[in-house]
Amino acid sequence: MKITLDSKSLLLGFLGAGLMFTAISFKNSQDQVGGRYRTEVNATNTVVILDSETGNYIIAPEIRDFGKVQWVKGEFNKTFSTAIDNRKEAK
Repeated sequence: MKITLDSKSLLLGFLGAGLMFTAISFKNSQDQVGGRYRTEVNATNTVVILDSETGNYIIAPEIRDFGKVQWVKGEFNKTFSTAIDNRKEAK
């Protein structure tokens, strides 16, 4: 059995495959917005995790020794309205 491909069929096949790859690769814009929880780590290794729906957060002050991190919980709206920082000072 001899198989021959003409240039018209070959071109049509490549275009069809390219169209399928293009259609599959598109993502919904809502997927790229981000999740519910946001995490930030600054230069002094302070970790802040914020729940963007409720405004609750937890902070881990500077990480010095493994296993000795004391997480501080808080609520963004309550902390913002009273203007009191509830982070404990590292001793």
